[in-house]
Amino acid sequence: MAKPFHELRERLLRAGIAPRHVGRYLSELADHWADLRAEEERAGRSRADAEAAALLRLGGVDDLAKAMIEQRQFQSWCIRAPWAIFGLAPIFVLAGSYFVALLILWSGWKIFLPGADTPFGTRVHGIANFYFGVGRLIYYGAPILIGWGIGIIAARQRLKAVWPTVGLVLIAWIGGTAQVHASRTAVPGGFGHISMGFAHGASMPGVFDGLSHALVILSLTVLPYLIWRLQKAHSLSA
Repeated sequence: MAKPFHELRERLLRAGIAPRHVGRYLSELADHWADLRAEEERAGRSRADAEAAALLRLGGVDDLAKAMIEQRQFQSWCIRAPWAIFGLAPIFVLAGSYFVALLILWSGWKIFLPGADTPFGTRVHGIANFYFGVGRLIYYGAPILIGWGIGIIAARQRLKAVWPTVGLVLIAWIGGTAQVHASRTAVPGGFGHISMGFAHGASMPGVFDGLSHALVILSLTVLPYLIWRLQKAHSLSA
């Protein structure tokens, strides 16, 4: 890809054009530029002169960028509705992940520990240990994976840090303060004697533990995004 196209790509992404549209647009421009370069070479120009002439015929970066930026249908949903992409969508994904984790907990309780009052604190082995381990992995890993997803989306779209930060803090708070209770006697109702709440309604030690957990999740999720921002700032200043 010609060097000016890299500048065009960054400008389009910063303007809010969806990455898939940027990729397709640049691919079409590259094909057209190759055709123009071939014409110039057949006219007797050297390769370097042919490339420069082809870029001149193709148009300036400002004009090429304007042709895409003015068309709203090419804008990313991160720009159209950032509150949905970084607020509602992560919550729904996290809720779905928690539902799967609780379903594994409930079914494992029924299958492997049918006589136990609670599945917590009971030593299991073999396939039962693996089965419950999958549920724990989903439960504890979902906030981190969702946070990484937020960072990847923000990095690909060259977004400012405001909305991604909102999403990361929200997911970290939910993941850090969420608590699961499972007991036939202590939880008479709920989802098969399983209930889920948040630490802000519990004792002060529980609140501090929840906030500490939330800070750990936030640190793990925000680190890749911060590294990308620092690398980007360094490359621009170089």
